[in-house]
Amino acid sequence: MAEPKNVAILGATGAVGTQMLECLAERDFPVGDLHLLASPRSVGKVVEWQGRKVEVELAAPEAFEGVDIVLGAAGDDVAKELLPEAVRRGATVVDNSHAFRLDADVPLVVPEINPEDVAWNHGLIANPNCATIIGLVPTWPLHKLGHVTRMVVSTYQAASGAGVPGMTELEEQLGALGRGEEIGVPKAFADQLANNLIPQIGSEKFAGYTSEEMKMQNEGRKIMHLPELRVNCTCVRVPVLRSHSESITLEFAEPVELDAAREALACAPGVKLVDDLAAEKACDRFPMPLYTSDQDLVWVGRVRRDISNPDEARGITFWCCGDQIRKGAATNAVQIAELLL
Repeated sequence: MAEPKNVAILGATGAVGTQMLECLAERDFPVGDLHLLASPRSVGKVVEWQGRKVEVELAAPEAFEGVDIVLGAAGDDVAKELLPEAVRRGATVVDNSHAFRLDADVPLVVPEINPEDVAWNHGLIANPNCATIIGLVPTWPLHKLGHVTRMVVSTYQAASGAGVPGMTELEEQLGALGRGEEIGVPKAFADQLANNLIPQIGSEKFAGYTSEEMKMQNEGRKIMHLPELRVNCTCVRVPVLRSHSESITLEFAEPVELDAAREALACAPGVKLVDDLAAEKACDRFPMPLYTSDQDLVWVGRVRRDISNPDEARGITFWCCGDQIRKGAATNAVQIAELLL
């Protein structure tokens, strides 16, 4: 048994923080003292966890005293303000915000891909963007077959990507439509999400691409140690409560056999191959967000040649789905914390 670690969750009452708490229990993480840190409006709330009653504390520098591992589930501003304080007090931080992901001194880790990068941390380890994690987990085993040089990606991202406010807003809009009522002014999204698609996530970042779209390239390069990787990504918000979906086309430096690709995916850690168009049930034919929510595997299907590639042997297209809150955020962070043990 690993020695118990004193653990703190920053942003413990949000969607990702709450899921981190569940993942710690599910994975039997050796938690000693547990500190749940949040904003003043949540201070004093009591959370039951593994037979304990834990009172939510104020997120402040002194709250990190005596903590071994901090799981960050707060926004960029709070992360920048408080997490370096945790490191100064001797804690190792696994942070889910965007604040430190592209910092050259901070490892950016997906345990199925680059667990060895944890070894060179200086107190901070970054958890990648949810869509990046879900897309790269199945890309990695294919990269090992033929060396990926280019990715063309379209993401279909659930309301959960905007946290509890996003999920609540979608549920309220669907409820209002069902009752024949007016939908109020959207707050979590740029427009009504129910019965709609919104083809912009994040602000414009580079040449018409948004900040969310550039994460797939910039984070993917760092995680896979592929500084020349080329990525064309379009991110779309869809009226799905939970679990992101992605259509991905890969271009390789070397030919990749289709059967070898399917075998690699079937054997890859963190991946479930669901790729049988002749199956009786639709859920056995291809991945769908309805069935990939509330679990930790990235489901992959529709694996086929990229027939638009002049050299078909060097192109593969697939579809994947994964739970944004779990593997796309909380579970990945807890997996990183396990590497620290």
